[in-house]
Amino acid sequence: MKIAPLAVALCAALSSTVAVAADGISYNHVEAGYLRTDIAGDASGWAANGSWAFHPNFHAFAGYASQNVDDARRADFERWHLGVGYNRQVMSKLDFVSRLSYHMVDFDNAAPPFALPPSAPAPIVPRDADSYTIEAGVRGALGYRLEGEAMAGYGDLDVGNGEFYVRLGAQAKFSERWGIAGDVKLFGGDTQWFVGPRLSW
Repeated sequence: MKIAPLAVALCAALSSTVAVAADGISYNHVEAGYLRTDIAGDASGWAANGSWAFHPNFHAFAGYASQNVDDARRADFERWHLGVGYNRQVMSKLDFVSRLSYHMVDFDNAAPPFALPPSAPAPIVPRDADSYTIEAGVRGALGYRLEGEAMAGYGDLDVGNGEFYVRLGAQAKFSERWGIAGDVKLFGGDTQWFVGPRLSW
């Protein structure tokens, strides 16, 4: 079987596909800002994310976050994620979106900063973990300068701690390219939220 003719046919098919992103919605952007996770031992820090539409119906995305746990463990940790998404217009200003992503969490300095008495229980030391998440929902233009999204998903850690979550996001645009983006993720009674500037093109 010859690979070259198949590759040419595939490229021709992709190039002939009509763009189906909703009006006013872009899947090309970068953003950075403040990130906080409200759990037992709140964590705060910063995050940077990006998305690139490599096809009218598909986009790749990635992100990095660095946070510090505000309790006796003084645990610093980093999060990385990388994934691919599918988007399809269902109304003039509304897209259906589904995404699959891989996440990695790397903990540092997880030991307590002081000696514990012999009678004290052993500290819970977080460990590095990998996870996969899948989510689906809608994203649309709510007005000339405002867009929003609502997603439901499931994350399955390799240690078996899978759980469902809901993520809500919005962007207020100052111009064609610049805006302030934010989202909140609700999972297992805990909350994670992000806010920061976004550059779109």
